[in-house]
Amino acid sequence: MKKKDIKILLVDDEQDILEIVGYNLAQEGYRIVTASNGRDAIVMAKKERPHLIIMDVMMPEMDGMEACENIRKIPELSNVIIAFLTARNEDYSQVAGFDAGADDYIAKPIKPKLLVSRVKALLRRLNEDSVVNENITVGDIEINREEYKIIQEGIEIILPRKEFELFYLLASKPGKVFKREEILDKVWGNEVIVGGRTIDVHIRKLREKIGEDLFKTIKGVGYKFEL
Repeated sequence: MKKKDIKILLVDDEQDILEIVGYNLAQEGYRIVTASNGRDAIVMAKKERPHLIIMDVMMPEMDGMEACENIRKIPELSNVIIAFLTARNEDYSQVAGFDAGADDYIAKPIKPKLLVSRVKALLRRLNEDSVVNENITVGDIEINREEYKIIQEGIEIILPRKEFELFYLLASKPGKVFKREEILDKVWGNEVIVGGRTIDVHIRKLREKIGEDLFKTIKGVGYKFEL
């Protein structure tokens, strides 16, 4: 996908942040739309259907966490890439961000060139999505890679993009132990810096939605999917 076809929604209540970040991303050729609070972000996301949302956490009207959770509930927006760009860099805030459905958590301040690099890494998957991937059936679970759809015992389960990609990776080779480094590289990309708890948070959510006993922790190594 060409840059001019990629739309990015920036959400921040500080106008100077919108201008600085928007300018640097527009210079790269991306199409930029903006919102100043979480409530407006939801409205703009529905209207504009962005490929990526970069959102602050602390905002009036509705904060970023709540806005992210609401966006993830909208079927046509369930696979949009969402990254928090915020001064809140505590571990518990990052975990809360991933719990809300974010794909990445970027701490302010960040140099424009580094931010552009992070955005490129996040958007790389748009090109990867154009590659046809095999659908998988494991036990009573059907995984449709092209439609990002999971059906378990006849019930459709909607997962955010990162949870889906992590599940698809593990389920592609049942019984194989995937090292944490391999998971980070294949699901998040080696140019994206994420916290050490990122995988754990996503595994916990998969256990809650699909099955506690299906995801095995290999202490000090990684995870595997096992029926």
